[in-house]
Formats: sequence, structure tokens, C-alpha cells
Amino acid sequence: MARVAFIGLGNMGGGMAANLAKHGHDVRAFDLSAAALDKAQAAGCLPVAGAAEAVAGAEAIVTMLPAGAHVESVYADAVFGHAEPSAILIDCSTIDVATARRVAEAAAAKGLAAVDAPVSGGIGAANAGTLTFMVGGPEDAFERARPFLADMGKAVIHAGASGAGQAAKMANNMLLGATMIATCEAFRLAERLGLDAQTFYDISSVSSGQSWSMTSYCPLPGVGPETPADHDYQGGFAAALMLKDLRLAMQAAEGAGATTPLGAHATALYEAFVAAGNGGTDFSGIIRTL
Repeated sequence: MARVAFIGLGNMGGGMAANLAKHGHDVRAFDLSAAALDKAQAAGCLPVAGAAEAVAGAEAIVTMLPAGAHVESVYADAVFGHAEPSAILIDCSTIDVATARRVAEAAAAKGLAAVDAPVSGGIGAANAGTLTFMVGGPEDAFERARPFLADMGKAVIHAGASGAGQAAKMANNMLLGATMIATCEAFRLAERLGLDAQTFYDISSVSSGQSWSMTSYCPLPGVGPETPADHDYQGGFAAALMLKDLRLAMQAAEGAGATTPLGAHATALYEAFVAAGNGGTDFSGIIRTL
């Protein structure tokens, strides 16, 4: 097994680092939160005092950070200058495409291989090791990153060149945000028309209106499989994170000259939902506003 540096032990990173340790890797973990470090230690990781200390001697360096600025800062301050030339750099953060490409170019200039590998699946999948990774970067870098990603997920897909992983994540989550709102609207319409929610689910889940938001993540409690709706919309994928991804998608759409009216409307609705104090609520909780 390999020595792995893991930087960023938040809701997602903590479970991911734990799964690497579970698969026998020597995980040197760092986070600014003492509580996160304690949790990582309990999961079999070795807490260290700084990011540079985690990076030293690592064969793989995994980052899971809040935004592009954090990724660039950590790479500049701790990764470049401390990473082994043979190390593979794996950034699993969800950041903008431009920053992902800029980081990859900076790594290449220093003779280091890097990939962007954002995830889909949420906290539950991070803990269970069933994430989906969308990976951008050169083919050889992808192949070097794949074994580590496979120890944290169920699917590892090469999306293309550097930045392609982030592009796939943004497009996917824009679709998810818009689809969830449409699903919520459909349930509310069915209710106003006198249809029983379970009956509507039984019909739509096997008809042309079927979607992941309907059958795997139903926004109504007591209907379909267990979801955050059954826990007062706690846990799952926070609305603030959905809004972050939608904003990134809108930024990317503007830069690419893409027309995304439904994406823009979904962004506006989640802006209002989060502004009303629902940032920590699961994103399916937006049904409460309809």
C-alpha cells in the first residue's frame, strides 16, 4: 500500500480519507479543524501538524477543499516544493474549470502529474466508499490516480483533459438542481389536483417523468426509498453546496457562451432558498417553498 497525503477533512474529505486508510494506505491527514483531525485518527489516519508535513514523502496527494482559492494556496504553499517528483496530485474539490486548468499547468511546469477529480454522491457515499469520480487530466496521470480513487468510490471515469472533471461535475449538478425543482413542482401539482403522493410516485417512477430526483432522492417523506426528506431534510447534500455548484455552472456557461435558462432559474431559486436561512438544509427541502 502507499503513503497518501490527505488535505481537507470536512464532511466529504473525512469519509474519503477514512476509506483510504481502510484499504491499507498510510494516510497522513491534515485539516485546520482539531475535531476533524481527531475523527481522522479514530478512522486509522495519522494526523500531522501541517499540509507540507502531510505531503512530504507521499506517493499520492489528495486535496478536498472548499474553493479554487484554497486549492491554489495549498498547492503553492505546501504541495509545490514538498511533493516527491513521482507523486500524483489528485484534487477532489469542486472548483471552477479555469482554476483547475491553471493548477494543472502549474504542476506540469514543476514536473508533477495532476488530475482534477470532483465527486458525485454526497456525504453518505463518501463514508460508504461509493462515490463517482469525474476525472480530468492526461491519460497517464489518470491511470496513476485511478487506484486511489477506486479505493474511495464505485466509479472512476476519465472525462478528458485537465478541467474536464470539473466541467462534468458542473453540468451534472446543474441538471440535478433543475431536475429536483421540477420534481418538487410535479409533486405539488399532483397534490393540488387531488392525487395521492404515493400513487403519483408509483405512476411517475415507471413513466416518462422518471428521474433520479424522483426514484432515488424523492423530496417527500414516506414516499420511495429513505432520503433526507424522511429526516426533516437534514443530512444529504446541503442547499448551500448545491448553490455553490450552480454558481460555478453559471460562471462556466457565461465564459463558454452557453445558453442555460433553466440552470439560471434554478440558481435564482436556490439563491432565495439559501438566503432565507436554509443553507444547511438538504437541497430537496426546496419543496417547502412551493
